[in-house]
Amino acid sequence: MHTPPGPRFRHDQAIPRHGLPVPEVLLTLEWPDGQRSELYSPSTVIYDYLRPGESLPVAELGTRARAALSEASERVRARYGFACTRTDEEQRRLEPWLARFAADQLVRISPGA
Repeated sequence: MHTPPGPRFRHDQAIPRHGLPVPEVLLTLEWPDGQRSELYSPSTVIYDYLRPGESLPVAELGTRARAALSEASERVRARYGFACTRTDEEQRRLEPWLARFAADQLVRISPGA
C-alpha cells in the first residue's frame, strides 16, 4: 500500500494566529483524456477520501473530493477560527473537470508535484 507523503509547507504561506502553518496537500488528477489537474487541500484529511495510486470513477471522485474539501475547511475552522476559502475555490475549479467526462470514466490520483 502506498503511504501518502506528509504535509508540505510553503515558505510564503500565511501563518495563522496560532503561529503554525497550514499543511498543504497537493494531489494530481489524471483525467480520462490524459490531461492533468491539481487538487489542493489545507488538511491531510483528504487522504481519508482520495489516495495516491487509486483510480476512481468520475462521479465517485466528485463525491469524495467535495466531502474531503468540506471536512478540510472545517478542520481549519476548528483549529484556527476561520474556514479555508481556498477549498471553495478548489471545488469550483473541480466542477468543470467533472462535467467533461462520463460518470463511469476513471480518474487516476497521484501525489502532487
